[in-house]
Amino acid sequence: MSLDLWLEVDDDLASAELAGVPGEQDVARWADAALTALAATDPALAGELELAVRVVGEAESRQLNHDYRGKDKSTNVLSFPAELPEEVLAELPQRPLGDLVICAPVVAREAAEQGKPLAAHWAHMVVHGVLHLTGHDHIEAADAAVMEPLEIAILAELGWDNPYDDDEDAGAGADSDAARPAGSHE
Repeated sequence: MSLDLWLEVDDDLASAELAGVPGEQDVARWADAALTALAATDPALAGELELAVRVVGEAESRQLNHDYRGKDKSTNVLSFPAELPEEVLAELPQRPLGDLVICAPVVAREAAEQGKPLAAHWAHMVVHGVLHLTGHDHIEAADAAVMEPLEIAILAELGWDNPYDDDEDAGAGADSDAARPAGSHE
């Protein structure tokens, strides 16, 4: 598996909001860890893959969350899967996974509130978003029972603690978000 990552950081983020925003190498490592874990059971993830990640402020996150999910608040991560017909995918040199939009101020605030290292929370958001792009979800308890152990295992492989320890929001309905161009998955 090979991953081509496009990382864009919004120019409008204040210098304080940029503190702790990971670089391309870290984001690629975290996404690659998730994809490597999934490639064993999904042959489509074994080839050349492409992922776009945009780091934004609260205004853009809120607008996207409103437009695609009908929720008028900023959120930590939004996932927009690339949903292309197989005949189009067969013609492309790389399989596009889709786009992640991660809100730097929300990630920083959540990490502080949860007493987690900022880098660990960033890693979690990237892994979480990649899992959404590959069809995983956590809205229903049965889906969360599949997705969350994957996140925990991938993050442990990266050297991070269980992100759901002492997290009151863990489980179905947690407030990390996946948006699909056609609308919300909830």
